[in-house]
Amino acid sequence: MASVQWRSRWRKYEAELQRCHPEALPVEFGDYHPLKPIMVTDTKTRRGTRKGSTSSSSSSSSSAPADPLSSMLDGTDPLSMFAAASTSETSALSHGGSGGDLGRKKRVKEEEPIGADFEPWSTKRGEILARFTTTEKLSINLFMGSDRGKAPNPGTSAVSEKVRTRLEELDDLEEGSQRELLNLSQQDYANRIEELNQSLKEAWSSDQKVKALKIVIQCSKLLSDTSVIQFYPSKFVLITDILDTFGRLVYDRIWTMCSDPRTLPDSFTAEDVNDTAKETCLNWFFKIASIRELLPRLYVEAAILKCSRFLSKSGIQETLPRLTAMIRGIGDPLVAAYARAYLCRVGMEVAPQLKESLNANFFDLLATFRQVSGDSVQRQLHLQRVEAPEYLTLYSPAINWILQCIAYRAPEQLLTEMMERCKMMVNNALLLNSIMRAFRPEFVATRATDFIGMIKDCDESGFPKHLLYGSLGRSLACADPPESERLTILNEAWKVITKVRNPQDYMNCAEIWVEFTCRHFTKREVNTVLADIIKHMTPDRAFEDAYPQLQSVIRKILTYFHDFSVLFSMERFLPFLDMFQKDSVRVEVCKSIMEVFIKHQLEVTRDPVILNAMLHICKTMHDSVNALTLEDEKRSLALLIIGFIRMVSFGRDFEQQLSFCVEARATFCNLEPVLVQLIHTVNQLAMETRRVVKGNHSRKTAAFVRACAAYCFITIPSLSSIFSRLHLYLLSGQVALANQCLSQADAFLKAAVSILPEVPRSISVEGKLRSSETFLLDFINNFLATLLVVPDHPEHGVLYLVRGLLNMVQDYTWEDNSDAKVRVYISALPLLAAMSQETYLYSIPKVDSNETLYGGDPKFLSEINKLCETLIGQILDHLKTLTRDEQSVRRQSALAFSLFGVLLAHGDLRNNKLSQLSVNLWNLSHKHGHCETRVSVRTLESIKHQAQQPDMAHLADAIQRLALQSRT
Repeated sequence: MASVQWRSRWRKYEAELQRCHPEALPVEFGDYHPLKPIMVTDTKTRRGTRKGSTSSSSSSSSSAPADPLSSMLDGTDPLSMFAAASTSETSALSHGGSGGDLGRKKRVKEEEPIGADFEPWSTKRGEILARFTTTEKLSINLFMGSDRGKAPNPGTSAVSEKVRTRLEELDDLEEGSQRELLNLSQQDYANRIEELNQSLKEAWSSDQKVKALKIVIQCSKLLSDTSVIQFYPSKFVLITDILDTFGRLVYDRIWTMCSDPRTLPDSFTAEDVNDTAKETCLNWFFKIASIRELLPRLYVEAAILKCSRFLSKSGIQETLPRLTAMIRGIGDPLVAAYARAYLCRVGMEVAPQLKESLNANFFDLLATFRQVSGDSVQRQLHLQRVEAPEYLTLYSPAINWILQCIAYRAPEQLLTEMMERCKMMVNNALLLNSIMRAFRPEFVATRATDFIGMIKDCDESGFPKHLLYGSLGRSLACADPPESERLTILNEAWKVITKVRNPQDYMNCAEIWVEFTCRHFTKREVNTVLADIIKHMTPDRAFEDAYPQLQSVIRKILTYFHDFSVLFSMERFLPFLDMFQKDSVRVEVCKSIMEVFIKHQLEVTRDPVILNAMLHICKTMHDSVNALTLEDEKRSLALLIIGFIRMVSFGRDFEQQLSFCVEARATFCNLEPVLVQLIHTVNQLAMETRRVVKGNHSRKTAAFVRACAAYCFITIPSLSSIFSRLHLYLLSGQVALANQCLSQADAFLKAAVSILPEVPRSISVEGKLRSSETFLLDFINNFLATLLVVPDHPEHGVLYLVRGLLNMVQDYTWEDNSDAKVRVYISALPLLAAMSQETYLYSIPKVDSNETLYGGDPKFLSEINKLCETLIGQILDHLKTLTRDEQSVRRQSALAFSLFGVLLAHGDLRNNKLSQLSVNLWNLSHKHGHCETRVSVRTLESIKHQAQQPDMAHLADAIQRLALQSRT
């Protein structure tokens, strides 16, 4: 192995390519082909068929070979099994028996009064708590419990003792020790209520049922307190949560008693309930009936109303009217309104079909509206310094909920009836507002003009008209009014909205009507609306308190305007964007615009209006990047900007396209992925120029592609990623070479070689440190493949780029115990062998490679052979060092086999020394049994096949000396 004399094998690429082509066989059209689509047929077989009998099938037998995947399923695939199962269930349902019951259950489910389209109370809870707040101090009475307990008198009977104990408990329901907490903030109050809720659960779990009832009673009493009236709706939400918890605990307790020993069905009746459960249920109702005060008695009984099912079939139907009548005894109209709302809430849960009680609650509510203007209410508002419009808004959640329950799946005629009733009332604005929010938007939209007339007639002092128009706008955003009325509706609404002086109130209403404007009108009307918003929100920088609403306006405009030439031609759109002064909000708005642009801009554009506006938006995003910006955020912004750059095209005006890229490079210099995209864009521009001129560059186009190369050469060094620089240098060099810019290509490739020493030994990939060797080897192999077509520089000698690369590889600090350097040497041998051929495997049109420059000059071939011999010597020296341990021997085997393959494919084995070296490498690779036998066998078969060619007969002798050795 000491001295090697290299000679490259003379290759006939065209002949080799022809030999490698698979043999073509004529295939008839009807023959089976593995790529033909497989037709799946539903096969019905009889189970338990005797051997030899035939089963009926819905599909004819096929002569095609069996599908190996289908054969694993024994004739039935899982989807067919499911289909068969569903078919059998359907057939079972069509017959009698249990299938009939299942069908009835399905029909009952379809007829359920409440469906998914009913908005539950839970969705309104958070909105009420956020809307109705106060800075006033609150107070609360905490129940401390009563420890009264007496030893039973041994002389009394068990029954009388039970009666006496119950009477004592009832007397003590409202006499437990209490502790009043004063000066609580709203958050403290909510925390205390939550503590009571936890105390209720703990008392129940510790079997202190009476204590749990006392907690609920005390909480219910808090609903009669209107000392801080602005907080009342939120207080109602917090306390009814406790009532709901109590009702659930009682119901589950009685249900459990009924389910012993058998489980109670969902559709149970009172006859299915055992006596013990009924007695317990009655006991609860008796305890509640003994509560002295009306309000807690009403609320607690409503909380356990569902338990009436355990006593009688008509229990709920009889109790709801009674509770509705009880509410008439509550003097405060606000307290009464929320009591009715809670009763409707419970009623919709337990008996939604009983609409009579809901209607009765609503009519009672209308009757109490006269109290709002009464002396007692006015005195209370005066004491608490609450204005009448603010007071009326406190009713909104209660009235809205009651009307939602009434209007759910109600006929359109009911809306007409409600509107007529509303017209007959004084101070009807609050009711009108709730009607518009409760009924289906389609019903409201068809009567939009009538509603506008009613809004005009409302008293401005009672309830602000802009809130009424806000409610109407919500309906019109979901359903379309008659086309002939739309402009009139918008004008009438905006007349009122534009007069609203409070910026927050104005913005809340304008935000709603923007959607109606975008939905039905053109950019002219939308531009007018934006101008009005700017006029209202600019003074005193009012826009700073309305960013969420302003963002909503942008989202709604982007929902309906996808033509960005129209969007940016609105005079007031960009000034509207300027109101977003807060950096984080401004960036979010820009991102939302970019996302819509990328999604809906299907064609490339050169519109200057769009380009200038989008550059401004992208620059805003780019300028938000600083040292604290997270990598994910940088990546997100870069992807949006890249999406914009890809949509910019000036057609055949390539110089304008390059000018745009120059401007973009200066604008987006802090986002590396954007710079990478710009380099790709310019390279693509150069290749597009080559395609247009069909490779025949004029003086002008040649200067242009050189300018493209200069752009890339200037931009690449600004990238921080070493591998991005390497790949882009190589890619740009290939593009320059394709455009016959030889000196530029030479500069790119030299730059790539010069930065190889900067490659670190490890790099971060997806947040994890990984060895860079694999990436570096991939790059070097790609680089070597390019060097085949790169002509030598006349001033730098033969193969100066190849030598420069190999010198850099030799000087690079590789990892310990690494074979990477030797693998590069092995990869370089095929390149050098290809360079010694008379005709190269591939070339670039109009670029003279070394095959033309040297024309098979013996000196050139001699230089190649010397370099190959040097590389082989380096490889063999390395192989000698790999004998220390098992792992080293395994590496030695792999490298020896790789070098053997290169010699076989590219070396001239008629040379005895080279032939002997190949045999020695084969033996070395198999010496310790680490070479895979299957690969070795196939390699020998390939050599035998090559030896049959006339010019490869010398391989027959080599085969005799290549033996397979068994593993030790």
